[in-house]
Amino acid sequence: MQIEPDLKGKRQSPFEWVVSSLGSILVSLFVPVVTFVVLWQGFIFLRDSKAPKIVITMVAIVWGVGGAGLLYIVANWLVEKLPDLWKKRLVPFIFVGPAVAILAWFLFLPTLRTLYLSFFNNNSSQFVGLNNYVAIFTDRGMFESYRNNLLWIVVGTAGSVGFGLLIAVLADRSSFENYAKSLIFLPMAISFVGAGVIWRFIYYYRPENQVQIGLLNAIVTGFGGKPQAWTTLLQPWNNFFLIFIMIWLQTGYAMVIFSSAIKGVPDEIIEAARVDGANEFDIFFKIIIPFIQGTIITVTTTIVIFALKIFDIVIVMTGGQYGTEVIATQFYRQFFSNRNFGYGSAIAILLLVAVIPIMIYNLKQFGEREAF
Repeated sequence: MQIEPDLKGKRQSPFEWVVSSLGSILVSLFVPVVTFVVLWQGFIFLRDSKAPKIVITMVAIVWGVGGAGLLYIVANWLVEKLPDLWKKRLVPFIFVGPAVAILAWFLFLPTLRTLYLSFFNNNSSQFVGLNNYVAIFTDRGMFESYRNNLLWIVVGTAGSVGFGLLIAVLADRSSFENYAKSLIFLPMAISFVGAGVIWRFIYYYRPENQVQIGLLNAIVTGFGGKPQAWTTLLQPWNNFFLIFIMIWLQTGYAMVIFSSAIKGVPDEIIEAARVDGANEFDIFFKIIIPFIQGTIITVTTTIVIFALKIFDIVIVMTGGQYGTEVIATQFYRQFFSNRNFGYGSAIAILLLVAVIPIMIYNLKQFGEREAF
């Protein structure tokens, strides 16, 4: 048996070596157990405590942030005690593992369960095969949702990308670039629900014989026009008024990305084009657009995904009524309101299948070219 030297360079006796090794093993077992007990007690406290809300909030912050840090520290400490070969293999999983576990628990497993429920009837008591999928492609209400989602994708994406690119080019040449970009980007700080509440007041309608408190109708009546129920009675144009909210939100995002890409266009190329007699339109369409093509594709696909999953604006503004239903609101209505779990799950899987190809294409763009 090889006798390990102690810290002072002296050789340990077999008994001292066994005691030292046993102590290391006990500590290695004791520390994770104590960590788990502490975190579990914190969970029990948050679940069952009747303390004031401010106390529970503070404990939740400390428990959540501190607990995550403590898990990383303890796990890393345990791995550091392993031989070098296993250390190199396990260290990456210490940092990636928790994120993968959270994604698996909160995303992958619910997706599998949703897929499973989609093959059963409304209360999940009877297997119905593909009947729910046949229904979502034959139901007239779903056709309306498909039409509206197509409008959101085409009009919303084109408007966001078009305005974002236009503002990026114009702001890049102005003397107050930072102020202009700040104002355009400001809506990005607002959630989709918050934006829906703001624009609900803007589109607010009251009968003609009453004072209009909605901003848009107040402007219309101020110029002698008639107030309109922009998001309800004015069908199917009401969808465009909802889509404009997404354009208002996403234009700032597109503008910032495009502005960064445009600044990456070499000045030498632009100056050479001007020397050759190219005007500003030629420079824009024949130099800038091809140069930032990867960025345009990436931003476009990202906004398409937003449009496919649109839910917040519609549910806040109209609740999906008045011909504004989209796929996500159909899922919400069927699954949570009508309690038709099979049909609602099939709609959710349809939305997932529609988003996945765009996400894969987006990831390929990141890998094949410098999109940003």
